Amino acid sequence: MKEVKNFQQMYRDGHLNRRDFLAAMGALGVTATTAGGLLTSASALAASPTRGGSVIFASNLHGPDDTLDPILGTSTIDYVRANTMYNGLVQVWNDMSLHPELAEEWSVNSNATEYVFKIRKGVAFHSGGELTARDVVWSMNRHIADGSPSSIKSFFSAVVEWKAVDKHTVKLTLSSPDADMPFKLTQPQAKIVKANTHNWWQGGSGPYVLDSFQAGVRSIHSRNNNYWRDTGQWLDGIEVTAITDPDARLNALLAGSVDMATAVHAKHIKKIESSGKAVLSIPSGLYGGICCLKNTAPGDNDDLVQGLRYIQDRERIVRKFLKGQGTVGNDHPINVAYGADHCHELPQIPYDPDKAKWHLNKSGYSEAELYVAPVIGFIEDACLLMQANLKKIGFNLKLKRVPTDGYWGAVWMKEPLNVVAWNMRPTANAMMAIQFGPNGNWNDTYWNSDRMGQLLKDSLAETDAAKRHEMHCEMQKLVSTESGIIIPAHTNIMDGHDPKVQGFSNCPLGQFGGNGWAEHIWKTG
Repeated sequence: MKEVKNFQQMYRDGHLNRRDFLAAMGALGVTATTAGGLLTSASALAASPTRGGSVIFASNLHGPDDTLDPILGTSTIDYVRANTMYNGLVQVWNDMSLHPELAEEWSVNSNATEYVFKIRKGVAFHSGGELTARDVVWSMNRHIADGSPSSIKSFFSAVVEWKAVDKHTVKLTLSSPDADMPFKLTQPQAKIVKANTHNWWQGGSGPYVLDSFQAGVRSIHSRNNNYWRDTGQWLDGIEVTAITDPDARLNALLAGSVDMATAVHAKHIKKIESSGKAVLSIPSGLYGGICCLKNTAPGDNDDLVQGLRYIQDRERIVRKFLKGQGTVGNDHPINVAYGADHCHELPQIPYDPDKAKWHLNKSGYSEAELYVAPVIGFIEDACLLMQANLKKIGFNLKLKRVPTDGYWGAVWMKEPLNVVAWNMRPTANAMMAIQFGPNGNWNDTYWNSDRMGQLLKDSLAETDAAKRHEMHCEMQKLVSTESGIIIPAHTNIMDGHDPKVQGFSNCPLGQFGGNGWAEHIWKTG
């Protein structure tokens, strides 16, 4: 039956896990025994990885300085390079479960204030020498040092000490409970580098080594033939670059000059597929939005922000611009992709031009300027729609269109009103902390709330699921009513690729099934 074959293909491609495959078979009336046989055959029929070939990966964004130092990473292109060159202590897989990487095992005490990590033996750096506990301690201490430039420094605010117990054992001591810590260690900024090095060319242990790097242009990587595990690195080489103009990136994919292109627009899916290319669409917490800086005018005016919230035609954005490949936003980052921590009880902010007009009139503003760049597929169209709807109620929104090159360093967190895109983080707490933790270095609306800070801390120690959910509901309400963020929609992660490139996962944490794709993909033909 056609439906069975379709589900088998989804399983082979990694878009369906074992549990969901069996459930689908049951819904079709297939017995458990037969379903098990179909599962086995699906695995057997899966395309076998082949060694060789290379791919060109085109990101939609450059980082502020296109860094090779993992702790400075701010965008997809930085994360891809980090996952290509380095390893972390812990990995997260498709179902958001945790798995060993450099830490072959770990343990935690009863109140989540002490962790012990057993470091894998025999892991070699690209420059030679074994990775040990000393390297782990040095790498992690970089995040908590005075004046640290780490982009995830806020994740480790409770760290008292990283300590090497012996050559292959590390102990982490915290001042307060943090049950999310292993998830935080999966982030690309938390990669382990060789102690006392600033030679990022050879400071990693990852699946590919760095051959050349031109900041703002490209990096070229080749297979690490001395890699510590045999789980991939099928390719001979990977070229990582960015094509920030969305039309140019699309055309490069269609022409075959790149093999992989991030952040394709939903309106181009049919065009991509009709050309023989493929689109990977993964439901996620990824979102595009508007930052109204609360430390300067006009973003510091609560009525102006509220007026802009009520003018968002969210259903139309998802229907027209995302072609159904997403969900409506509610002006906080946590959507259904975060599971139990999503506050489904929170009332949805409606599209209400009358309320928008009332708040904008009360604000005393009749016009404002919004900086717009194609940081995510739908955001330019959503801003044009907002501009048109505001014009109907007598408000003049000027759109200042700027390129994405240099955007994160020159515009984001600097101009009073600007657009933003955020990838999903592995937990709701991590997502809220990195963007809305008081005085956090990525608090991009400059909204600070002592209550928010307390809830972020307390929820990490709360073991009662119902109480934890209540805390997350309060945090989401605070963000959606008091901060300067406006989130009209969450979008699936949508990436285009040559169908000859295979092996992607469906992890929702980054482009192409998470930025760890480099180790596992292969190319046929």
